[in-house]
Amino acid sequence: MTAAAPRVRILGIDPGLRITGFGIIDKTGNTLDYVTSGCIKTPSAGPLAPRLKSILDGLAEVIAEAKPDQVAIEIVFVNANPQSTLLLGQARGTAICAAVLHDLEVAEYTALQIKQAVTGRGKAAKEQVQDMVKRLLRLAGDPSPDAADALACAICHAHGGQGLGKLATAGYRMKRGRLV
Repeated sequence: MTAAAPRVRILGIDPGLRITGFGIIDKTGNTLDYVTSGCIKTPSAGPLAPRLKSILDGLAEVIAEAKPDQVAIEIVFVNANPQSTLLLGQARGTAICAAVLHDLEVAEYTALQIKQAVTGRGKAAKEQVQDMVKRLLRLAGDPSPDAADALACAICHAHGGQGLGKLATAGYRMKRGRLV
C-alpha cells in the first residue's frame, strides 16, 4: 500500500507598492488546488512607511490564516525609472520580511521563469498568464491580474522550481531573466 502524497501549501506573492497580489495553492502529488487569492491595496499617495506597514500587516494576516508551508515571490525587474524600481524593491523586501517573520523560506523567481512555467512562453502577455492560471487551477472566473500573477508564482514553485537560492549559481549571472 502506498502512502498518500503529502500536501504542500504554497503562498505566491506578486509584490507592488500600490497593489500586492497573493495567491495560495495546495500541491498534493501532481495535483494543484486553488485555496484563495486576493490583493493588498495601499493608498496611492502618502508617506512610504505606513504603506509598507499595510503590506506587512496584510501578508501577516494571510499567512496566519492560511498557514502556508512555502513562499514564492517574484523578483523585481529593473525599471526605466530608478525611483519606481527602488519603491518596488522596498515593497518586495516588506513581503519577504512578512514570510521570514513567520519562519518561512522564500523562493524567488523572475517574471520570465514564472511565465515560462505557466504558459510555456517567457514573454507571454498578462492575459495569457491569467487564462492559464484559470485553466490550471480550474477556476470559475478570471482572477484579478495581480492575484493571477501571485498564483502563477505559486504554480511555478509547485512545478519543481526551488528558486534561485536553491540553484547552483556560482559562475553564472542573470541576463533577461535567465542564468547565463
